[in-house]
Amino acid sequence: MYKHILIPTDGSETADKAVESGIEFARTSNAKVTLFTAVPEYRVPGEAQIMGRHVPSIPDHERISREKAEGILQPAAERVRAAGVSCDTAFAQSDHPYQAIIEAAERHGCDLILMSSHGRHGVAELWYGSETRGVLTHSRIPTLVYR
Repeated sequence: MYKHILIPTDGSETADKAVESGIEFARTSNAKVTLFTAVPEYRVPGEAQIMGRHVPSIPDHERISREKAEGILQPAAERVRAAGVSCDTAFAQSDHPYQAIIEAAERHGCDLILMSSHGRHGVAELWYGSETRGVLTHSRIPTLVYR
């Protein structure tokens, strides 16, 4: 069975359902969990930001990114640990979350990715994309999708 499960989350209600399912799956499989989230990369400020003096420094962006990631990951990690499952957390700055998810699973030696799908279709899928589809298309690691 699986020994190390990566559970990506963006903190949404849909992702939270996958976290709950992943906790139970990991508990019954006696597997370790790594919770993961991706936050946006630093963007070079535009002219309007510069003129308005709203230019975050790179260190400020790093701090804000870490705080945002911890705000998403820590509550989920507490639930995982309360269920008696070993848990680590990780995050990355990436504008391509599906790539960051795959890289995190590989880096942490995960043998399963368990993630949610928002179930977008049509124009919404074209506009927002599908991180789940990206993982399914590009990952060599087995992926279980919770809907």
